[in-house]
Amino acid sequence: MLTKRQNMIETIRGGKPDRFVNQYEAFAIMMGSPHNTKNKNPAYGELNVVNAWGVTKSWPIGTPGAFPVHDAAHVVIKDITKWREYVKVPTLKYPASAWEPYIAEMEKIDRKEQFVTPFYAPGIFEQCHYLLEIANCLINFYEEPEAMHEIIDMITEFELEYAENVCKYLKPDALFHHDDWGSQISTFISPDMFKEFFLPSYKKLYGYYKSHGVEVILHHSDSYAATLVPYMIEMGIDIWQGVMRSNHLEDLIKQYGGQISFMGGIDSANVDFPGWTREIVAAEVKRACETYGKLYFIPSASQGLPLSNYPGVYEALTAEIDHMSKVMFK
Repeated sequence: MLTKRQNMIETIRGGKPDRFVNQYEAFAIMMGSPHNTKNKNPAYGELNVVNAWGVTKSWPIGTPGAFPVHDAAHVVIKDITKWREYVKVPTLKYPASAWEPYIAEMEKIDRKEQFVTPFYAPGIFEQCHYLLEIANCLINFYEEPEAMHEIIDMITEFELEYAENVCKYLKPDALFHHDDWGSQISTFISPDMFKEFFLPSYKKLYGYYKSHGVEVILHHSDSYAATLVPYMIEMGIDIWQGVMRSNHLEDLIKQYGGQISFMGGIDSANVDFPGWTREIVAAEVKRACETYGKLYFIPSASQGLPLSNYPGVYEALTAEIDHMSKVMFK
């Protein structure tokens, strides 16, 4: 029997997996770092928590996650032509001793079984709209492209410095990077605009990780992004996580399998809701596994971490994927 890590590699490299990769099982996701500890995020029910970038975030009760507060009083960049006056880039100058707890956590991971996988969010696009507010951000790609390029370059340099520290102290095998690039039905910006503004930065960032020992880039975008897959391949993404059904995943696997793999195929909204049942979960897992097949596909909910909004859903998905492995890998 292959290890979780071996089985995942066989799946994404077109080899001979002996079962489905079961959601996040191959990735030992590390949430912590000195920066993440300082970069505060609200807990469930907390409101108006200010992070290291000066972004105010809230997580209201009854919602699936935290999001920036973007009224006039709280938006960070109030005038994009003067963005440098508003943005205070957080420091990443931490002593080696600050990394010691995270190194100790990393050393407990069995690398033969799992990938050491640091988590990073928000990504470059999301950091732009965190600072600007989403509508302002999208408008400024048209109205203030020069300033948007400057802001993206600033964020990219920050992420590259962060990557340098992560690779130095944690020596990761994989990276789990979040950046949502669309809604359920469309990308936020056109493919041509994405290529102009974001492809160069992501080629630098993911290229740095790859050149420093990272074997697998796992990128989360639980959205429509099918038209961006060629750019995902060019920037070095190995697995697009969060693929929703609106992307026509079966067609993507046929066209791009072998160049990139896809993790998802089960929209979280269809299984992770107050009235969920084991029968609903089983039907969704069966459909996904039978439709998308054994190679270049990892069945999971589109949710961007190994958890669910409602108790028991993630565990039910895990059990049903295991069942489908027994059915389809004989």
